[in-house]
Amino acid sequence: MNPRLDTLQPYPFERLAALLVDTRANTRQPPISLAIGEPQHPPAEVARTALIEALDGIAHYPPTKGSDALREAIGDWLARRFNIARQSIDDKRHILPAAGTREALFSFAQALVDPSRPGAAVAMPNPGYQIYEGAALLAGAEPLYLPCLPDTDFLADLDALSSADWDRVQLLYICSPGNPTGAVADRAYLERALELADKHDFVIASDECYSEIYADETAPPPGLLDIAHAQGRDDFARCVVFHSLSKRSNLPGLRSGFVAGDGALLGEYLRYRTYHGATLGHHVQAASIAAWRDEIHVRENRDRYRAKYAAVMPLIEPLCEVTRPPGSFYLWPAFDASDEALTIAALRDENLRVVPGRYLAREIDGFNPGAGRLRLSLVASTDDCVEAVTRLARVCEALTV
Repeated sequence: MNPRLDTLQPYPFERLAALLVDTRANTRQPPISLAIGEPQHPPAEVARTALIEALDGIAHYPPTKGSDALREAIGDWLARRFNIARQSIDDKRHILPAAGTREALFSFAQALVDPSRPGAAVAMPNPGYQIYEGAALLAGAEPLYLPCLPDTDFLADLDALSSADWDRVQLLYICSPGNPTGAVADRAYLERALELADKHDFVIASDECYSEIYADETAPPPGLLDIAHAQGRDDFARCVVFHSLSKRSNLPGLRSGFVAGDGALLGEYLRYRTYHGATLGHHVQAASIAAWRDEIHVRENRDRYRAKYAAVMPLIEPLCEVTRPPGSFYLWPAFDASDEALTIAALRDENLRVVPGRYLAREIDGFNPGAGRLRLSLVASTDDCVEAVTRLARVCEALTV
């Protein structure tokens, strides 16, 4: 087997299962889970209808690069959502459908990273999505962790690395809105990242899968291609973004998203994917076209999350240090107690599942930025989210947090 497999860390939910293996849930309470970030809202009906109508497409092999119609729908959405001149997006060069962002974020590093370069490294947020780390390790690069702390508004600290370390970086992962913090990178932050990329010769992979879930309807989060376009970057040089229908349209099982950006890089990435074999079936492409072309269900989705935050925040604020994030559907509260102890007590006493923050981060120089925190995914119904926080309050009281 590939010896690099031995470098992979256990996934957060493997660690969670091990932590709770001897904990008996309080079955007098119905179970509630705020652990996994799987949307529970109804899937986009326009996509569901299109999927059913296109089921005969399973009789044919789909092209790796997707249909012209799908890439056109994605290009139209990118231009509309991020205020990019439509003629600046070449559907054949700048867009490549993918089986969700998870698959694409991982495989892109395998195609991009040159492990033969001395000190090959990939930079990433800490805490962050563990796929970034696994992608770096299996590509033969060293992960370099950028802490996401309150003093940087929970954005990955671009000042955390020395100039010499930035010179080793071939790929920088960023995530906005962030998982698990919900932090949103503003234009100045993205401009700074691009300055570093130009200076130190690396590519930015911007994970924007939560971009359509945000607090202020009048202020959608900016995207990396938006910034690149504003700077007049020909062919979106050094910029690659990843989007998905999983969170935007409540379609996690459809496994549909796309990669967009630097045309030269995506040409080589397409060559890799021809061998990789992760293509979208014709029925999946039909559903995706319908979803990318409809915004009504997306606005309704944001309204549901806003209702949850409005109901939950007054209940959780007295318990811990917490703020309403500008994006995503997470809360990232800090407690004066062990996050593992809270997680065990929540299941044992209240049949409530949460994730210890330390499982989503790496300890660097004796410090884990997730320790003492929980990641709460507000994906259940509003009533269940309110009940979950009510139960968490009882856990905190019992532990005298």
